[in-house]
Amino acid sequence: MIAKLTGRLDESAEDWAVIDVNGVGYLVFCSARTLSSLGSVGDTVSVFTQMQVSENDMRLLGFAAGEERDWFRLLTGVQGVGSKVALAILSALSTAELREACARVDAATVARANGVGPKLAARIVNELKDKAGAMPGVAGGLGGVAVSALVGGASADAVSALENLGFKPGVAAQAVARALDELGDGAQEGELIRVALKKAAG
Repeated sequence: MIAKLTGRLDESAEDWAVIDVNGVGYLVFCSARTLSSLGSVGDTVSVFTQMQVSENDMRLLGFAAGEERDWFRLLTGVQGVGSKVALAILSALSTAELREACARVDAATVARANGVGPKLAARIVNELKDKAGAMPGVAGGLGGVAVSALVGGASADAVSALENLGFKPGVAAQAVARALDELGDGAQEGELIRVALKKAAG
């Protein structure tokens, strides 16, 4: 299975790009956020990928970050959410916003995405609230750390590092939140990762 592509951006449109890898052009469907991050035609780009195969279709999805691909997998695991709807959600919301919406069971935020009605949005947040990690800073959270504390800086880098090591997005976020609560807001990325790994493993 193709997990990642690195090549030259050959062309792009509203929801897809063609990436030329050693003379082979891969058609990759992407969210608007990923497309905007790829740069200009002719630039060297790299995307994480997910292959989807159905009876009538086979398509390659591309993501600027592994975290976005993880969220795509979570979203498409919800009944009624196909690849197009998942990409629409990831176009409308950053992964941090989506994580917070699920943690707060905030269907209205998810419903901002094109093609997502109130009922589907409610199903998404209800099914993913635990998988996304009952986020810190809300009921059932850990240590009173605000969700926003994980959005940027060393905390976000630490969450990404844990995800790259194979931890689910929600597990990684919870572990970093607990580490941040223990170490304080000024903690450095390396220390956060070290402590968060212990929390996640425990």
